[in-house]
Amino acid sequence: MGRDRYVDFIRAWAIVLVVLGHWLITGLVRGPGGEIEAPELLAVVPWTQWLTLGFQIMPLFFLAGGHAAGGSWSRARAAGGTAAGWVGGRAARLLLPAAVYSGAVLLAVGICAAVGVDPDTLALVGWAMAMQFWFLPVYLLLSALTPPLHAAHRRWGVRVPVVMGGAAVLLDGAVAAGHDPYLGPLGHLGSLTYVLVWGVAYQLGFCWHDGLLPRDGRVSAPLVMAAGGGAAFTALITVGPFPVSLIRVTGQTPGNTDPPSAAMLAWVVAQVGLCLLVAPAVRRFLARERVGRAVRRVGGASMTLYLWHMLPVLVVAAALYLPGIAPDPAFGSGAWWALRVPWLLLLGAILVGLLLVMRPLERWQALLYDRTRPRPGLRRAWPLWLGLATAVAALAHFATRGFAPDGHFPVVAALGLAVGTALVTTTRLTSGGRAVGPSGRQRVVQ
Repeated sequence: MGRDRYVDFIRAWAIVLVVLGHWLITGLVRGPGGEIEAPELLAVVPWTQWLTLGFQIMPLFFLAGGHAAGGSWSRARAAGGTAAGWVGGRAARLLLPAAVYSGAVLLAVGICAAVGVDPDTLALVGWAMAMQFWFLPVYLLLSALTPPLHAAHRRWGVRVPVVMGGAAVLLDGAVAAGHDPYLGPLGHLGSLTYVLVWGVAYQLGFCWHDGLLPRDGRVSAPLVMAAGGGAAFTALITVGPFPVSLIRVTGQTPGNTDPPSAAMLAWVVAQVGLCLLVAPAVRRFLARERVGRAVRRVGGASMTLYLWHMLPVLVVAAALYLPGIAPDPAFGSGAWWALRVPWLLLLGAILVGLLLVMRPLERWQALLYDRTRPRPGLRRAWPLWLGLATAVAALAHFATRGFAPDGHFPVVAALGLAVGTALVTTTRLTSGGRAVGPSGRQRVVQ
């Protein structure tokens, strides 16, 4: 099967909407003392929570990830590769750019803390620069679980995401009964719904890749998924206890994202169904050379876009808001919304410039990845698994606490990410496993 342009488009579209969504809901206000504040738009202007229905596109990112991972792991198995080698390669591809980005932000945090920057300001900036990090530990966990998940898929097919979804609903109900997903009677068990709910989309990606979900325009299964998921979501936010917002809102209990709720699961199913329904029309559109070229460019820069897209906000804050140059209408007013257009255009222009400047860094990261990624036939793998677990824990800490929790430098998390990334990327140098040659035959790596 050739490369599916539609899967590439889904990834690119998801990244673009994530960037635009974060920029749209980020509003800066200059306080009376000259300090910069960022009120929470979804909490201050509640009707904007409905906008999250259009911007919560991450189900499709996990769907596309599962589609790509299913094909990649199948090819690796056929060539004699090992689970450790395959997982290590996927992990290194994410960890290297994440570590570079985190290192740059942490260096800035350390300098700012040393020169006495206000802790509250530092904590706010550290949170803004880590707000997208929740995705990384979840995706890394699903990548690590791909070999057993794909084995279950080969045996049971579509029944696997059905069972995972059922388990997520039961666990969500039990967590809701405990009133607190982290401190209640179930402790941290509620965190499993991150893997279960997003794993449903990932597992559906396996099914899509292997033809268990239609690729030829048949609408029966996708229509059932879109209509059924949409109806379940509507019921859960109207009759049920869940809010409409598909992004976390401070103080909103229960929520739909931390951890993912039954309503989020319904949205996953509906969005996957809609994605399959529109696939034939979008594929025809993607057949145009200019469109395909644009998708490839965005896809090639997707990790850089995802990691660095909040830096332009800090640039604008320092250049226009701190000096008091930027107009400052009432937050959420008509004038404020009118200024969203130049706000988005300015951030977009800065981000394009940032991407151009960072091209040498991207090339260096690609070269480093080629030289350090674990070999496909890796067998002595305990440093890899230890490093991956350590890195996931550090990334989860950044995702929940930011890069400067309470205005302080996160020493333990920073060391955890550094050690975890080093263990993953140096496994190639310390193991003598087997690597898979181009012909599929294995050769010994000294």
